[in-house]
Amino acid sequence: MRRRVNYDEVSAVYDQRYKGGGPAGIAESLRELASRVAARRVLEVGCGTAHWLALLQDCDIRCGLDYSAGMLGKARQRDRSLPLVRGTATRLPFRPGTFDLVFCVNALHHFDDPPAFVFQARRVARAGGVLAIIGMDPQAEQDRWYLYDYFPGTYETDRARYPSGDAILGWMDEAGFVRCHRRLAVRIDRDAVGREVLNDRILQKNGTSQLSLLTEEEFAAGMARIEEALRLAERRGECISFPTHISLPIVVGFVPDGTSC
Repeated sequence: MRRRVNYDEVSAVYDQRYKGGGPAGIAESLRELASRVAARRVLEVGCGTAHWLALLQDCDIRCGLDYSAGMLGKARQRDRSLPLVRGTATRLPFRPGTFDLVFCVNALHHFDDPPAFVFQARRVARAGGVLAIIGMDPQAEQDRWYLYDYFPGTYETDRARYPSGDAILGWMDEAGFVRCHRRLAVRIDRDAVGREVLNDRILQKNGTSQLSLLTEEEFAAGMARIEEALRLAERRGECISFPTHISLPIVVGFVPDGTSC
């Protein structure tokens, strides 16, 4: 049985990752899609603390769904006007054709049945509406992340739990979406040099799901590896870098509107 992140526990520190605004490109991609379909009603599935919903100010109804009561509590603190629902991605409690834009950001890999979510999204999206899924694709083997180097097993776990972009495109096609495509939403490229890595906001037990899934012992062992690498480099008078080079693709599918093939 796979480990699961307890987001009720994580909710207290979750928004620390967004200090500075979060990865540039995600909000722009969502706004562009919302504009393209003239979205007035949007749904974020796996909305967490509603960081991304809060950025879609031009939409009339911004609804969020999440399974974690703790995360929804933080979302309500952010904006009490948001309609927020506790539920699962595989059984969206909304009528057919309710939303112009359905999206999820860095959440699909947490869903019990990702293909079922895609079919549910197709049901609740209106004709001419759109589904957007943003998240990592470790299957593409384009990323380099120091967490994978110092916390053994995290890369293998990510490859097992993140669906590939090709798989998502296939599910969208099967669900009846059209004009399905994938493109890069944002590329995160930064290197922490030496001890500045210890200031990385995600480098804490619940700083990111990759670390939340570790036991306390596994996390401590990874931190010890980083400290040892730093000491060894300093002893040798060398400069050591900790890379974060991660692509976040967006996979998009449109609901047929009766005028396009």
